[in-house]
Amino acid sequence: MVEDEILIGEGVLLDTRAASALTRLVAALVDLAVLAAALIVIVIVLTTTAPAAMSEEVARITMILALVTVMVAYPTTMETLSRGRSLGKLALGIRIVRDDGGPLVFRQALIRALVGVIELWMTFGSVAFLCSLVHPRSKRLGDVLAGTYAVRVRGGARRAPVQMPPWLASWAQGADVARLPDGLALAVRQFLARANGLHPASRVELGTRLSTEVARYVHPGPPPGTHPEAFLAAVLAERRERELVARLRDDARDADDARVLHRLPHGVPDPVD
Repeated sequence: MVEDEILIGEGVLLDTRAASALTRLVAALVDLAVLAAALIVIVIVLTTTAPAAMSEEVARITMILALVTVMVAYPTTMETLSRGRSLGKLALGIRIVRDDGGPLVFRQALIRALVGVIELWMTFGSVAFLCSLVHPRSKRLGDVLAGTYAVRVRGGARRAPVQMPPWLASWAQGADVARLPDGLALAVRQFLARANGLHPASRVELGTRLSTEVARYVHPGPPPGTHPEAFLAAVLAERRERELVARLRDDARDADDARVLHRLPHGVPDPVD
C-alpha cells in the first residue's frame, strides 16, 4: 500500500492515506456484485412483465436504458451525493476525493462512471486493477482522467468542512481568491485538520509558512493582525463557496441548454400526455 505524503514542515508529514490496489479491488467487487444483482432483477422484471406484443426494437432500447442506469447513472449519482462513497467503498472504509484532497464533484463522478464501463465492466475490472497496481496512488484509468483517487477514511468519522471566520467574511467576499495549486490546497486542508495535535512551536511555524504561500494567490491580503490559521480557513471556505456557486450556475446552464435541445421546432406543438 502506497502512503502519499506531503512534507509541510520539519519532522511533520501530512499523509493522504491512499487506498491500496487490493482494497480498491475488494470494494469494486462488492459494488459490481450489487449492480450485477440489480441488473439481473431488472431483466427478470422486464421479461416477466413486458407485453407480449413488445417489438424487438423497443425491448432493445429498454435494455440499453437499463444498462445505462446501472453502469453510469447510478454510480454517478451515488458518488456525487455521497461525496465519493458507494456501498463497496463504505464497507471497505475508502472514499474518492479530488487530487487536492477536496470532495469529488458531478463531472468527476461522471467521467469515472463512463470510463468504468470499459475498464470495469467490459474487461471485468482487469484494466482497472492493473492500472492501480502500477500507479503510485493506486489510481485506475477513470481516476487519472477525472483527477481523483481513493483514500482511506476512519470508519464513522466525518471531518467537518472548514468554516469561514465571521470577522473575515466581508473581506473574503471582496478579495480576489485564485484557485490554489492542488498540493498547497491539500497541505492547508490537512494542516487545519491536524493543527490541534501539533506541537505549539511547529503549529505556529507551519501556519505562518502556509499563509505566506497562500497569500500569493489572494489580493488584497487579509486585514492587519489576522491570525495565519484564520486566514487559511477563510481562503478555503471562500474557495469552496465560489466553486459551489459556479457549479450550480453550470448545472442551471446545462439544464437550460438541454431544454432548448429537446424543444420541438417552432410551430410544432409539444405532445400532450
